[in-house]
Amino acid sequence: MTENAPRYDLVLAGGEVFDSATGASQVADVAVTGDRIARIAPGLAADGREVIDCAGRYVLPGLVEGHTHIFAEVSKVGAPPDEAHLHRGVVAACDAGTVGASTFAAFESYVAGPAKMRLVNFLNVSVLGLIDFRFGELMNPDTLVIEDALAVAADNPHRVRGFKIRLSEDVVGHDWRPLLKRSLELSADADLPLMIHIGETPEPLPAVLEMLRPGDVIAHCYTGKPYGILADGKVLPEVYAARERGVLFESAHGKSNLSFKVAEPAIAQGFYPDVITSDTSARNWRGPVFDLVTSMAKLRALGMTMEQIVPRVTSAPARLLGLDTEGYGSLVEGGPAHVTVLADADEAVLPDAAGNQLTAPRLEPEVVLLAGERVPTVPWRGLPAGN
Repeated sequence: MTENAPRYDLVLAGGEVFDSATGASQVADVAVTGDRIARIAPGLAADGREVIDCAGRYVLPGLVEGHTHIFAEVSKVGAPPDEAHLHRGVVAACDAGTVGASTFAAFESYVAGPAKMRLVNFLNVSVLGLIDFRFGELMNPDTLVIEDALAVAADNPHRVRGFKIRLSEDVVGHDWRPLLKRSLELSADADLPLMIHIGETPEPLPAVLEMLRPGDVIAHCYTGKPYGILADGKVLPEVYAARERGVLFESAHGKSNLSFKVAEPAIAQGFYPDVITSDTSARNWRGPVFDLVTSMAKLRALGMTMEQIVPRVTSAPARLLGLDTEGYGSLVEGGPAHVTVLADADEAVLPDAAGNQLTAPRLEPEVVLLAGERVPTVPWRGLPAGN
């Protein structure tokens, strides 16, 4: 190296750099060399071979999506992962229950294995998985084959990070308790968490919560469907008690499971999701969900701050998915250079999944780095045609 040679391949200069653990931020430069974060400090721009001005932008660890459906071309809810997520700022994602033990091999061969971004999986407890949302995968309870699910999890620890049961009545019927009990036994045997989809469960939420253990995850915590987290506008005491025991709650917007009329009073009462997720799928990636950054903008408009949001889309999902040990969800010197730079975009009309709307500034990914490599971004899919 000559005396005047640049020390860093790339410097993201002057952005608001977030600590993903605390949500605190400071104005600083982020220097990248190869696939690593070389340094985080002010005044690094003069030593960069390439410099990107990030003034007025949010510089975050690459976003981690904890709940999506990406079994494209096989499931009717499967969206293409790179187009739906990577090009919109997400560098790692978890398919939440689209895949069952009988379809896992195809998911591995055609989706997860070839993907550029890091993909993991919460395996559906039904061997069928979620192939077609019109037909509940557990209406025949014999499709819950514990031995098959355990074998797939044991053979694929790099991919399977938990299990998923959809507990809506049109999926499990009236006799839901034995199915949940067997799913809990399955996840205990594998020493992995169980994710439980709520909304239109056969009985009120407290009956479900009392069966769960620390580390289990309630999906769709802001659902507007019957048997959610509110009663008379107040968060149920059983919900707080479950959180106190270690049960986690994630937002999972989805086609029909985020209501502003639930999220706004819950946020006002200080009940935030432990993990912010979009539940992006082929049914909603062109609206009403669009992507994870739009879900972040909606919750910000409903009262959460960026300091509260950032850990819930970076370090918290990485920890839940066991990806923190691979360096996802954090931005530290010596760590992998997964970075998402977000900008405040113009106000837009943003819908929820229950027929409500709000008008608020969006968030837009401007720079995405995956292991130091610049990833092209695509425009927001909610823009009018021709923009």
